[in-house]
Amino acid sequence: MSNLTIDIIGYTGLVINLYSMSTKGEYKLRLYSLLANLIYIFYGLLLQAFPIVVGCSIALVLHLYRIKSLKRFQAPHD
Repeated sequence: MSNLTIDIIGYTGLVINLYSMSTKGEYKLRLYSLLANLIYIFYGLLLQAFPIVVGCSIALVLHLYRIKSLKRFQAPHD
């Protein structure tokens, strides 16, 4: 894979992560951050940057846990 493609993957994760910070509500923030972390994990694997993979994997698990907790306590929609 070319360096340009790898950079585009990294910047895509960055843009999604920044967008997540501008969303309203914790659920959306967690969902977009989860997506960004998935991309960062892929990016870290491509670069063989294992600290990125480990850190984003931990963040991914935390986001999944919080999303599950939020959905459990969320009021049913009409």
